[in-house]
Amino acid sequence: MKSQTWKLLPLMFGFFIMGFVDVIGIAISHIKLDFQLSDSIVNTIPFFGFIWFLFLSVPTGMLMNRIGRKKTVLLSFIIQVVALVLPLIRYDFGFMLVAFALLGIGNTLLQVALNPLVSNVVSPDRLTSTLTLGQFVKAICSFLGPILTAAVVGSFLGWKMIFPIYGLLSLLATVWLACTPIAETQPESKNSSIGSILGLLKDRYILLLFLGITVLVGADVGMNITLPKYLMERCSLEINEAGLGNSLYFFSRTAGAFLGALLLLRLSARHFFIWSVILALGGLVITLLFGNLWAILAGVILFGLGYANLFSIIFSYALQYRSDQANEISSLLIMGVFGGAILPPILGVVSDSLDQWAAMALLALVWLYLFSLFHKLR
Repeated sequence: MKSQTWKLLPLMFGFFIMGFVDVIGIAISHIKLDFQLSDSIVNTIPFFGFIWFLFLSVPTGMLMNRIGRKKTVLLSFIIQVVALVLPLIRYDFGFMLVAFALLGIGNTLLQVALNPLVSNVVSPDRLTSTLTLGQFVKAICSFLGPILTAAVVGSFLGWKMIFPIYGLLSLLATVWLACTPIAETQPESKNSSIGSILGLLKDRYILLLFLGITVLVGADVGMNITLPKYLMERCSLEINEAGLGNSLYFFSRTAGAFLGALLLLRLSARHFFIWSVILALGGLVITLLFGNLWAILAGVILFGLGYANLFSIIFSYALQYRSDQANEISSLLIMGVFGGAILPPILGVVSDSLDQWAAMALLALVWLYLFSLFHKLR
C-alpha cells in the first residue's frame, strides 16, 4: 500500500501540471494590453491552445501503444517545458502563439496518457475516486494560477515570471516521474491505426460515453462564457461584479471534486453519477426560474457541485469497460474535450437572436443528454 502511494504521488503532481494550460486564460488580458491588440486577434490564442485536442488525441493513443503511457506523459512534460521557456527567449505575439500551441500539444498528450497510467497504479475499485482526486488537484492549480500571477506582477519579469515558475515545476515533474518505477499493462496490439481507434465508436456504449464527455466540456465552457453576461442581463450587474459568478462556479467545482474523491470510496459510482446529474440540472433550473442574484448564485453552486465529478466517472467507466484498449479509449474521450469549441458558438447565436436566458435554457436542454446514461453505465 505504501509503495502504491509513492507511485501515485508523481501522477497526482501530473494532474497539477495539467492545470498549467489555464495560463492561456490568464495571459490573454496581459498580452492584449502589452501589444495593443483587438479582441478578435487576441482571442485566437485559445484556438491555438485547444485545437490540438481534436487532431492529436487519437494519434497520441497510437503513440502510447508504441512507447508506453509513462514515456508519453514524460514527453508531454518536456514539450510543456519548451513551451514555457519560449516567452523568456522572445516576447512577441508570434512567439506567444507558438508557445501556447506547444502548451496545448503537451496538455493533449498529458490528458490522454495520464488517466490510463493511473489505472496501472490503483486497483479498479479505486480508479474513479483516484481520477476524481486528480481533477481536484488540477482545480487547485487553476485556482492558484491567477493568484500567483498577481503576486509576481512586481517582479523583474512582471506577470511573465509565471512562465519560469511553471517551467521549473514541469521539469521537476519530469524528473520525479522518470525516477518512479511503474509496471504498465501491455496493449494487445501496438499497431493500432486512426481508423481502428475511431472504429471503437461503433460500440454503442463507447459512443454514448464519448458524447457524454463532449456534452460535459461544452456545458462547462458554455457556463463560463454565458454566466457573467446572464448576471449582467438578469441582475443589472457591472462586468467586474458579474465575474463573481465564475469565481463561485470554480470554487464549487473544486469543493465538489474534493468531496467526490472521498465519497466515491464508499458509494456506488453509478448512483453518484445519477444524483450529480440531477443536482446540476436542479442548479440550472434555479438560475432560470429566479431573477434574484442570491438564488442564481445558489443555482450556480449546485451546478458546480453536481458537475465536479462527472468527467472522472465517465472516464473510469470507459477505461474499465475495455481495459485491454485503455490507450485507444482514453484518446477518444479526450478528443471529446473539443466539445468546448462546439456549444459556445451556438449559445452565442441564441443569445444574440434572443437573450442570455435563452442561452442558459439551451444549456439545460443539452444537459438532459446525460440522463440517457443512467441505465447504460455498467
